[in-house]
Amino acid sequence: MNKSGGRGFTIAELLIVVVIIGVLGAVILVTYNGITKRAYTGRSQDELSSIAKAIQMYQASNGRYPVDVARGIPAEVTPYINGSSDNWPNAPWPGSVYDYDTFTGSDGNEVVQMSVRFCPQGGPLSACQFPSESWAAGFDVDSSAYWCIKGKCKSHPSQPDNYPGYCINCNRP
Repeated sequence: MNKSGGRGFTIAELLIVVVIIGVLGAVILVTYNGITKRAYTGRSQDELSSIAKAIQMYQASNGRYPVDVARGIPAEVTPYINGSSDNWPNAPWPGSVYDYDTFTGSDGNEVVQMSVRFCPQGGPLSACQFPSESWAAGFDVDSSAYWCIKGKCKSHPSQPDNYPGYCINCNRP
């Protein structure tokens, strides 16, 4: 018997406290994941918009768009990006990178776009880190989220127009 006359917690009371803490933890985790997803998307939109404006300023100054680069931003564009350096950051989602593309589209016209790539160049698919977003469902090795600057943009220059991808600035998959 307890000499102080106090009563301890029962197993049922302890289980209720543990369940309440678990529910609160789950709510916090879900909220954190939602905030993180919105932050990645927002940062991507802001950075791609800035890069697209810089590319358009470059085109206005030079009468042409920069040449295509492999997995990156053309070095000659960085002076047009406010406060930029030659070491532009990776894209927002873990494992993603920016990729500037210019190519001839399926309609025969020039296409200029910025993409966020989620896979190492050439794959494999198992190394891809796709966002857990509804628009990324069904993505494949050459899929991307892209910002269309000019022309009939698509997920990847070497793939058909209907290849899985997501156009960020035109609100269409």
